[in-house]
Amino acid sequence: MAQTATIYTLTIDLSDMDRGVYETLDLRVARHPSETVEYMVVRILAYCLEYQEGIEFTEGVSSADEPALVVRDLTGRITGWIEVGMPDANRLHRGSKLAGRAAVYTHRDPRQVMAQFEGQKIQRSAEIPIRTFDRHLIEELAAILDRRTSMSISVSQGELYISIADRNVTLPIVEHRIS
Repeated sequence: MAQTATIYTLTIDLSDMDRGVYETLDLRVARHPSETVEYMVVRILAYCLEYQEGIEFTEGVSSADEPALVVRDLTGRITGWIEVGMPDANRLHRGSKLAGRAAVYTHRDPRQVMAQFEGQKIQRSAEIPIRTFDRHLIEELAAILDRRTSMSISVSQGELYISIADRNVTLPIVEHRIS
């Protein structure tokens, strides 16, 4: 029998002082059976850091043709292509070409992520931010994330301040660029 997705219900008080975004997000996030909790945490953080009108979760790991997140304008055209993990260079190229703007969020070793892009043709590669999070802090967040969770996320000067389950975690965002 095939396993079904696990649904997480999240309420997030988002204060992104770097972008001037202040919202309360009520999210229902489906975690595919083959998806780790850590990967899902990075998807949620990417959603918050990229939050704008038209952003949505896709089928993620169960879709070979879509990134983890997309941003669509009012006509349905994709304007943002946001990958999570270690995306293939060809997908990133296609997404950057299609959307005009792409980004990658990962908790993987940044040297490995960057190495897979070396020598590859990627549309506007120098404009694509590769944002990395400390793997151990992502694991810590994954360990305390419940299926029904309320948290607050503040973003200031490239750092995330996360309050969840009576815990406070400071998570630096390290940005890299494809050369």
